[in-house]
Amino acid sequence: MIIANNIEKSFGPQILFGGVSFLMNEGERVGLVGKNGTGKSTLFKMILGQESPDSGALIIPKGYRIGALEQIISFTQSTVLKECVQALSSEKQWEHYKAEIILSGLGFSEQDFHKDPATFSGGYQVRINLCKALLASPNMLLLDEPTNYLDILSLRWLKEYLNNWPGEMMLITHDRDFMDKVTTHTLGIHRKKAKKVKGDTIKFYEQIVQEEEAYELTRKNMETKRKEMQSLVDRFRAKASKASMAQSRLKMMEKMGTMEKLDTEKNLGFRFNYLSCPGKTLMTIKDLSFSYDSKPENNIFSGLSFSIGSQDRIGIIGANGKGKSTLINCLAGELVYSSGSITKHPSTRLGHFGQTNIDRLDAQNRVIDEILRENPSLSLQAAHSICGAMMFDGDLSKKKVSVLSGGERSRVLLGKIISHPTNVLLLDEPSHHLDVESIEALIEELDNYAGALVIVTHSELILKSLAKNLIIFHQGRSEYFHGGYDHFLEKVGWEGEPTTAKKEKTKINKKEARRLRALERQKERIS
Repeated sequence: MIIANNIEKSFGPQILFGGVSFLMNEGERVGLVGKNGTGKSTLFKMILGQESPDSGALIIPKGYRIGALEQIISFTQSTVLKECVQALSSEKQWEHYKAEIILSGLGFSEQDFHKDPATFSGGYQVRINLCKALLASPNMLLLDEPTNYLDILSLRWLKEYLNNWPGEMMLITHDRDFMDKVTTHTLGIHRKKAKKVKGDTIKFYEQIVQEEEAYELTRKNMETKRKEMQSLVDRFRAKASKASMAQSRLKMMEKMGTMEKLDTEKNLGFRFNYLSCPGKTLMTIKDLSFSYDSKPENNIFSGLSFSIGSQDRIGIIGANGKGKSTLINCLAGELVYSSGSITKHPSTRLGHFGQTNIDRLDAQNRVIDEILRENPSLSLQAAHSICGAMMFDGDLSKKKVSVLSGGERSRVLLGKIISHPTNVLLLDEPSHHLDVESIEALIEELDNYAGALVIVTHSELILKSLAKNLIIFHQGRSEYFHGGYDHFLEKVGWEGEPTTAKKEKTKINKKEARRLRALERQKERIS
């Protein structure tokens, strides 16, 4: 059990939150939500004792063990298995099989167990830390973005593992579908306050909207009443016979107090710029193969054939390292394929969001410079409009890339895409680093986009919301699958999982995405 009692936290002039109180009971698994920068990670650090509240108290029972997913990489052992096993208590050091089960679920092979952890990529090193956090078996587990760097297979495994977690848990993740399936409660930081509800994120946002609608209605009624009373005071205060009544009304107005109008919260709001194309087929891919050394025996994928129609929605799925990003980069013309052909309609115009494109942003440029660099023909006013749509209003458009967070850089890349017209979007994990609200906005705009979409994503929510057909990297090969993600789970399924995936069917689809976005629009209207 953890009790937060009226805690406050500021960094210089920036107030993160104030008067935050909540109770976390035994057995609860809580999803922590809020826009980027509202203090979610800071609250985690407070629970871990790495930060102190400016005022208030955070009460943790004596002997209550808290474990967390460490974001800082620091390894001391010579192999992955040894590194993970040290997280076990001294009396359980022999239970190394538990480490092997978790590592396998997170995508490590048996050969990987005996490799130096420092030789793995940053994403896999975070997985090693995740394994250590799970093995420690604390009373409470704090997971800050555990889904980052996990492929779809590891995400599905982790979801099942956490559903069987016996202790308490608090989770931060941009993957709302993942959060809703492993948590019992939702705790949100909203307008510098905290609110906890029993249920999923939809229920949390519905309550926020209802409360703010009620607040706004009360505020308007009070404002109307104050105007009426002020009018009476203005009419009668000069008349001696009415002076006492005027004074009485003034005192009543003082007792009423005031209710401030709620500030408008910034949300991602944009439209992809579509260029009409007369062709029904925009790209034709035939017998496509790729190898970094041009040797057929080392092909990452081979013999892949499919076409991209003018309104296709194609999801590319599979484990990490199987060639998904490589395929997107071949389609975008950033990698030269080894054999086969890619034929484009003359009117095809691509918009490409690549994982490596973030590194190509000029660190010394301002946000608006990056937008204008992408399309120099834009007017300054149009460029500022795009910045505003990406939540860089006014002076925020002058922020340098070097000081931007991962989510802010992702929004800059989206801004660069909408700065010119396209009819095919090639997107590689575009939701990475975005907060829940921004992801919902992105899903809606991709659904409304008039052109074709090819997207690499590990988000089952995005796949179920958007993808009509799939390119699957599995079982040592790549293939085109006619049908959406639910159909794939039912008919094919992932290796090692049953194909009867009816339990995975869910109404978390485009209808629910629109529902959550509608809640956001309601919030904007009442703000």
